[in-house]
Amino acid sequence: MDPLYQKLVDTITKYHPSTDLRKVEEAYLLAEKAHQNQKRQSGEPYIIHPLNVAIILAELELDLETIEAGLLHDVVEDTQITIDDIRSQFGEEVAELVDGVTKLKQLKYRTTDKQDIQAENYRKMFLAMAKDIRVILIKLADRLHNMRTLEYKEPAKQKEKARETLDIYAPIAERLGISKIKVELDDLCLKYLEPEEYKKLTVLIHEKLSSREKYIQDIVDEVSAKLSELDIHATVYGRPKHFFSIYKKMVTKTKSIDQIYDLLAVRVIVDSVKDCYGALGIIHDLYTPMPGRFKDYIAMPKSNMYQSLHTTLMGPGGSPFEVQIRTWDMHRTAEYGIAAHWKYKEGKTGPNDTSELEKMKWLQKILEWQQDLSDNHDFLDILKDDLNIFQESVYCFTPGGEVITMPYGATVVDFAYQIHSAVGNKMVGARVNGRIVPLDTVLENADQVEIMTSQNSKGPSADWLNIAKTSQARNKINQWFRREQKQENLTKGKELIDRYIKMKNLPDAHELLVPEWMEIVQRKYGFKDWNSVLAAVGFGGLKEGQVVNRLYEEYKKKAQKEISDEQLADKLVQQGSQAQKNQEARVQKGRSAIIVKGLQDVAVRFARCCNPVPGDEIIGYVTRGRGVSIHRTDCPNIVNMIEDERVRLLEAEWAEKSSESGTFVSNLQLVTTDKKGLLMEISSVISHLDINIHSLSTRRSKDNTENVFQISVEIDDKSQLETLVQKLGQVSGVYEVIRT
Repeated sequence: MDPLYQKLVDTITKYHPSTDLRKVEEAYLLAEKAHQNQKRQSGEPYIIHPLNVAIILAELELDLETIEAGLLHDVVEDTQITIDDIRSQFGEEVAELVDGVTKLKQLKYRTTDKQDIQAENYRKMFLAMAKDIRVILIKLADRLHNMRTLEYKEPAKQKEKARETLDIYAPIAERLGISKIKVELDDLCLKYLEPEEYKKLTVLIHEKLSSREKYIQDIVDEVSAKLSELDIHATVYGRPKHFFSIYKKMVTKTKSIDQIYDLLAVRVIVDSVKDCYGALGIIHDLYTPMPGRFKDYIAMPKSNMYQSLHTTLMGPGGSPFEVQIRTWDMHRTAEYGIAAHWKYKEGKTGPNDTSELEKMKWLQKILEWQQDLSDNHDFLDILKDDLNIFQESVYCFTPGGEVITMPYGATVVDFAYQIHSAVGNKMVGARVNGRIVPLDTVLENADQVEIMTSQNSKGPSADWLNIAKTSQARNKINQWFRREQKQENLTKGKELIDRYIKMKNLPDAHELLVPEWMEIVQRKYGFKDWNSVLAAVGFGGLKEGQVVNRLYEEYKKKAQKEISDEQLADKLVQQGSQAQKNQEARVQKGRSAIIVKGLQDVAVRFARCCNPVPGDEIIGYVTRGRGVSIHRTDCPNIVNMIEDERVRLLEAEWAEKSSESGTFVSNLQLVTTDKKGLLMEISSVISHLDINIHSLSTRRSKDNTENVFQISVEIDDKSQLETLVQKLGQVSGVYEVIRT
């Protein structure tokens, strides 16, 4: 039997009441067979990796199903074995765990964007966590062993994996309270991200290690003797700080290694909460406590359930040191976090205290983001932001005395949205410790915060996005703007998409906005309808380029498939070219009153990008499958057309006006002063010329000093349009009239 497998068995039997490990052995044998021809980059058999992952899980004292899933976590991704195979042999529970940690390699992505794929991986992982928190425990064990063996990767890959681990996995371990994994991940990340600093730090710490160890051991002996003398049963030992914690304090607080107070620390573990405070009093009597360096995480636990008393004292010779005091239950939670509440119990696996899992509100918050943030890049940014920015907490109180845990640096705005989004949206002011304060006030420990609300509130201000420090508050504010300003964002989103299409010289919007293609975009970004897509673009939550490029991909696919249309277009071009040589011309009858040289019985339509009217110089463009579109010769889409497409241009001209010609829609933009009654004057001018208004809208300029009118009118020809432009330009208060 493999020595590593024997180590796994020995680790399990230390804490697990059952001696029936048949399923664990089956999982090991299946994994060994599935990976038998695979090697790690170190050259070792691949089975070493899942075995080590399982051992890490066993060291966390997890149930047998989790151990089995740890052994099998790579077989679906890297071998021919399927989830159904695992389900039939090991049951639904193990299959779901394996599926939760399986990467998305086997899926077909619509994108090659590496960040998109990474974000999709995290989305799947968090959704799986919602079903079973053990998924992330397996994922953390997997990442820990990969980091332990990172030396066999290329330097660029080492930095990439270390950065991802420091940004995502180590903070997740911190959030779940698993310091046993978190501290090792941190140190391994430092080793590869800052190799020179890591080596330097190692040398600095080891230079005085023996003297420091003796110093701390003397304190341990003195504290142990005093506690025993006063009948407090305690285990006392010295504990070195891990490298990353020391490095981080040196960088963020610009201190030398000699100025770090808790380079070596003393940990005191007692039997009861009463003994924690008793031990604290004894230790404060032995040594002088340093002002402002005491934290009571027993009375006010961290959000990851961590409880302990922290105090920094001045030791013999004037050297400061830190002491942590906790009970054995607190110690177990501090080391194993959420894993401490997932044990084998009465023949069933699961958390033996569901109330503890309910405390993990952070996971629920992540799941809310999954629904609110359709863009993968936004989701990844907000996840990293929430995981990494805040490492410390402050404890504030509502007027009713409820404790609200806030991240360090949080403001009054964050507090309001922490209570409820409705409270934040209706907030009109706040009192901190009885005094009215600005909304950007940073909260401190023990602040009592009262949020003042009003039903007449117009909602959050855009400035709050800069004031809020937590991702949760910013997300709720953004949601409000998306909902309340949807109509304005709809208009802006449409304008941004139209502008992008013109800028990139793509086909007309009506050629791209095909219902089935629009549905593809909606599904990709998780929107229920097209208006929601436009609103998201207008708000800035979705880039217009993402939408248009996805539509254009479908457009190109259709163009490639419709061979008959392509052949027809080529034929029309050839026909038109030949006809031009022969100076042939054929009149297209009907409203258009257009002559396109060289074509007969082909549909003619007017391009909406430039809206030509009789009198404009025009040109025809042979589209793929939609006949000929007529543009003005100064249309940006024609002027900027690539050379390969110019072969499709045909001469065109207006026929003599006939009774069938009808009217033409033309668009004007007016920039005006904010003058009372101006709209009535403009309407009067248009009416006097016997011109019908097709549509009209108005908005304020960005600097709020001018009005911008968008007017669509129905006119007969260019001369009538020029007259209208001239007359509108003479209206008092109208700065500019341009045709758009």
